[in-house]
Amino acid sequence: MAFPGDTEWQAEFEAAFPYEETPDQLTSLAEIKRDMERARPMDRLVCGDVGYGKTELAIRAAFKAIDNGKQVAVLVPTTVLAEQHFRTFSQRLAEYPFVVECISRFKTGGQQKRTVQRLLKGGVDIIIGTHRLVSADVRFKDLGLVVIDEEQRFGVEHKERPENACGKPWTS
Repeated sequence: MAFPGDTEWQAEFEAAFPYEETPDQLTSLAEIKRDMERARPMDRLVCGDVGYGKTELAIRAAFKAIDNGKQVAVLVPTTVLAEQHFRTFSQRLAEYPFVVECISRFKTGGQQKRTVQRLLKGGVDIIIGTHRLVSADVRFKDLGLVVIDEEQRFGVEHKERPENACGKPWTS
């Protein structure tokens, strides 16, 4: 699916970023959006040192997806990073009516089950989690973007497979 061009809401969201973007960030963002607006699925690697704004690029891409009615999965290698991204995404999206959830071993079984049920029904816009996201019971109503943080920790087989760990499709 090709995403449409940016909305006024996207421009407003990006303008609220409290820091000045670097030229590299702006170039990368333009390339990401161009990829998202093509019919062919995006497969892009963004590299940079810690503190160079990769998370903000992921948040802006996620905003573009959820602003167009799609869900986003953010796959991270550790529970600590999942919680950190959850706080960052939640803070950046606080002024908007989108639901951000986190799923990891820090959540009880009941909390995880409720989150997974809401995800399948479309009640969660962005889900951030560890390998738990590739579990058999995790399915999406309308997944539009997958962000993998630290891809070398997951490998190609996680990224390219059209279904989760038990062979069930990612979407309903």
